[in-house]
Amino acid sequence: MPPANKANDRKDTKRLQILKSAAAAFRHRGYYGASVDEIARALEMTKGNLYYYFRDKEEILFACHEYALDIVLKMLKKVEQSPYPPEEKLRRIIVGFIHTMIDDFGGTALTMDLQPLSPARLKKVIAKRDRFDHGIRQIVSAGIKAKVFRPGDPKLLTFAILGAINWISYWFDPAGEANSVEIAQEFADYLVAGLLNPSRKN
Repeated sequence: MPPANKANDRKDTKRLQILKSAAAAFRHRGYYGASVDEIARALEMTKGNLYYYFRDKEEILFACHEYALDIVLKMLKKVEQSPYPPEEKLRRIIVGFIHTMIDDFGGTALTMDLQPLSPARLKKVIAKRDRFDHGIRQIVSAGIKAKVFRPGDPKLLTFAILGAINWISYWFDPAGEANSVEIAQEFADYLVAGLLNPSRKN
């Protein structure tokens, strides 16, 4: 690998470490309560070194959202292009989404505050969030049309699913008994089962 590529890889690795440290700080103290010093100290960096990778705290928050959303949108695209039936597509989305929240960002990132973002950055994050929301909504709609899911409003059902998952960030404890695999499985079983049409043909 050329030296320039190695340097870029190292920079990307360090940026991701900063994002994870920041996500943990934002989760415990909130955006305004967490300082750049605190984020840097957790990585044994100076604030000056951290500014080599990000210009300010808002850029770190924006990068957290972008990184997490890019992961779930990539996962959504893969699921959308798969031959799986609607209930399996939805299950895979739920499981993947929860793993992203817990494994990559300790139960946060996608639920972090948007208010501090500039209008331009906020617009980008909302556009990606909407893409994810609409993707799930289309899967739910397809399941209803196929009579795999019971009749209902796809928009409201999608809100219910995302609301349940997003609430994980408020109670998840990395030191707790339940791990991401168990949580993802339980949520997927419960949320998909709640949509299934009892009169469907097996």
